[in-house]
Amino acid sequence: MASITALLHTKNDALRLGRALETLYACDDILVIDHGSNDATVRVAHEYGARVVTATVGTSPTEYMRSAGLPSTSPTWILCLDPHESLTEKLAASLFERKSESPDDTSSAARAFSVFVREETPEGWLEIPTPQTRLVPTDWKRWQGIFPIAETSAVVLEGELLRFVFP
Repeated sequence: MASITALLHTKNDALRLGRALETLYACDDILVIDHGSNDATVRVAHEYGARVVTATVGTSPTEYMRSAGLPSTSPTWILCLDPHESLTEKLAASLFERKSESPDDTSSAARAFSVFVREETPEGWLEIPTPQTRLVPTDWKRWQGIFPIAETSAVVLEGELLRFVFP
């Protein structure tokens, strides 16, 4: 069975991190890369059972996973999200389904998965029209900052990420 590790980058996100972590029940592991928080971010991450690694310049997501004690063969998938994003129940169900159907060899399956994002605004929820690549295999090499570079051939998962702008 495939596994999924959630990967979040944080800096002073104590007020919103718990909401994000509560929705990651479909993930087998949570890795928080902290960029020098001076609030309760690290404590909150530990309370939810996340592994916390201190960010260093020029380190790739794969290197962070190794430094957290996760071997390069596990997890099979990395789910990238911001600490102010949360999974809908439908997206969590899609991840459970993905794990149960996926062989450990990702070469025979889709190489990346995308999700739609809805963003909170003062006027209500706004759906971002282009899906974002957020679920990639461990050996993914194409990163733009903390997120995978958009993969046009990525399969879109059912469900959405909710991006909360207000604490």
